[in-house]
Amino acid sequence: GIHYVGQMQEGSLTRFMVDQLTEGQLQWARLPEVYDAVILGDPGDPGKTFRIRSGREEYFQALKEQFPGEEAAIDEFQRLVQVGAGEGAFHTPPHPFPPGLFRPFCRLASRSLKEVVEGLTSNPDLRAVLSYIFPTYGVVPSKASFSMHSILVNHFLCGAWYPRGGAGEIAFHTIPVIRKTGGNVLAKARVQKILLDSQGKACGVSVQKGQDSVNIFAPIIISDAGIFNTYQQLLPAEAQALPEIQSQLRMVTHGEGGFTIFVGLNGSREELGLEPTNYFMYPGNDLDEIMNRYLASSREEAPKNIPLLFVTCPSSKDPTWEMRHPGKSTLAIVTFTKYEWFEEWKDKQVHKRGDDYEELKKTFVDTIMQTVFKLYPRIEDRIEYISGGTPLTNQHYIASPRGEFYGIDHGIPRFQAEAIAAVRAQTPVPNLYLTGQDLSVGGFVGALQGAFICVSAVLQRNLYVDVMQLKKRTEATNSKK
Repeated sequence: GIHYVGQMQEGSLTRFMVDQLTEGQLQWARLPEVYDAVILGDPGDPGKTFRIRSGREEYFQALKEQFPGEEAAIDEFQRLVQVGAGEGAFHTPPHPFPPGLFRPFCRLASRSLKEVVEGLTSNPDLRAVLSYIFPTYGVVPSKASFSMHSILVNHFLCGAWYPRGGAGEIAFHTIPVIRKTGGNVLAKARVQKILLDSQGKACGVSVQKGQDSVNIFAPIIISDAGIFNTYQQLLPAEAQALPEIQSQLRMVTHGEGGFTIFVGLNGSREELGLEPTNYFMYPGNDLDEIMNRYLASSREEAPKNIPLLFVTCPSSKDPTWEMRHPGKSTLAIVTFTKYEWFEEWKDKQVHKRGDDYEELKKTFVDTIMQTVFKLYPRIEDRIEYISGGTPLTNQHYIASPRGEFYGIDHGIPRFQAEAIAAVRAQTPVPNLYLTGQDLSVGGFVGALQGAFICVSAVLQRNLYVDVMQLKKRTEATNSKK
């Protein structure tokens, strides 16, 4: 689901694009000024909780107030974020634009977050806080591109937003626009394969319908299934073997697997002391070390070494929640896990994976919740529902090949010039295009970027220029009213 989205302020290009896709029907609720908080160590130690504030200057000023004497390091971090994000904050990877426009982005893309931050300060807590948001793109600091990190920091500088009514409102308000223009959206219609004609061109898809399949033909096929699913699962063998496709597959790797806990609570936000602020909880301040130790663990030892928790309260972010569900609340807790820890049950049917699988999952859930109870002690006796999701859960429900959250890995290799040039919307199969976050970066806005890159390739015109011109015309018209 959607936890929070940046750059949704009135007048932003991202907000304008989403308004166009939903005819302005999707409304956004702004999170509080402190939209994120970082805990290093025990949640009960107030000295180890650091607040992240919204505002292009307020963000960095708040860091200076919490880290006196580190002003020079924070100023340099601010400068590097501006350079690293640059135009890449919206258009990365820069397919529709000349490479020269992105030289600053590319220069920092090959430097790791860990390298940059360690060069700024020797304060371990500040290093951690400058790096805290790496789980939102899923790469540990030593492997994360500083440009990728800059994009995320920049993305939230003006604050964070949540869809009024919940994440389901995004589809609810987008589908009517698709249907109005003659399209349709089909649920429970699993695509089994991409159809090719006698010349090797994509010409349709085979869709499962009950025990049968139905072929749907179209002049253009666009896949949002991700590069691995599209190339390795949906294409016939002769297309998979194309040298250009194999070359692209060698340039990308799977992202890290994820583990999620969904909690239903009996009690309102006020009763339970819940906050709309997101919490990033780490057991210490060496984020790279604790992540690497955890990922190197056996599956038996892993629950004892959980390196981070992202704790968020969707019901507290949505101003319509209490009216719709009075006296109830929800929590979501996210961390990373290795697919290999659960891989032995991958061929088992969902909900029928056996006692050993359920016991391993329960061990993760119980360990995680003991930490969450320290943050929100009033919830311990108010749980009505709790469910844990492993990489196999992600594999089943969202078809992520190895249970990854964000598609392909967004580490340093993904942002090198060769990979950016190779992984494009137009595939080596004529009439087949890729879209979504594998074309761009992870998350809602990353998928939106991927869509604009894809449509620009299909229409052979720069859709970014079109939308910016439309925005100017719309603003000019509105100013005359």
